[in-house]
Amino acid sequence: MAFTGKDNNMSTLPACPQCHSELTYEDGSLYICPECAHEWPVHASAAPAEEGIKVYRDSAGNVLQDGDTVSVIKDLKLKGSAGVVKMGTKVKNIRLVDGDHDIDCKIDGFGAMSLKSEFVKKV
Repeated sequence: MAFTGKDNNMSTLPACPQCHSELTYEDGSLYICPECAHEWPVHASAAPAEEGIKVYRDSAGNVLQDGDTVSVIKDLKLKGSAGVVKMGTKVKNIRLVDGDHDIDCKIDGFGAMSLKSEFVKKV
């Protein structure tokens, strides 16, 4: 098989959202741009089903919904307290809200608090 200089798969891949290069390639669950080294999840290119609905995603890019159970991916210091929510702590029955901290929840031993979705992973 001769190399034609054109890969049929390249035409179906999205352009890089940062530099708009069309030389992107897929590596597992990520798209990668060789020009600016930007990486983004494969499923992130799909538009939400309805416009205007915010989609909440965890650190791995999984879609979060009210009532999900998540796990904390790193130790989180609590502001105004000496307490630390340890990595691996499971948080059940989350509630998604608009704002900087987009998860409202109750954590055993700590009580009600807000978390950022970038610091959790769906279980």
